[in-house]
Amino acid sequence: MNSRQKGARGERELANRLKDYGYNTRRGQQYSGASGDADVVGLDGIHIEVKRVERLNIQDAMDQAKRDSGANDLPFGYNLPAVFHRKNHSEWLVTMRLDDWIELYREWSNGRYFI
Repeated sequence: MNSRQKGARGERELANRLKDYGYNTRRGQQYSGASGDADVVGLDGIHIEVKRVERLNIQDAMDQAKRDSGANDLPFGYNLPAVFHRKNHSEWLVTMRLDDWIELYREWSNGRYFI
């Protein structure tokens, strides 16, 4: 299977997995020739870069996600770049920048209710 087909299959797989969690996700517009779009769309505020490979250069993947998300532009309104990745026979993992993860964690922890 060529890498383009494997990438498309990985994007569909992730979109379906996120649907299992209740999110209305689908492959992005890159399949129609547009570049710079998220691989999977439907998680508001997150720019998803999907990598379905055995050997991943995570820094290159994150650089692509940052570039495509606009994260290096003005700090308003961009989607947080995240790389969703997995190897064969492995679980999905998510890699984010620490500052972005902290932002999400603070939002989550501020809304938490302790009983």
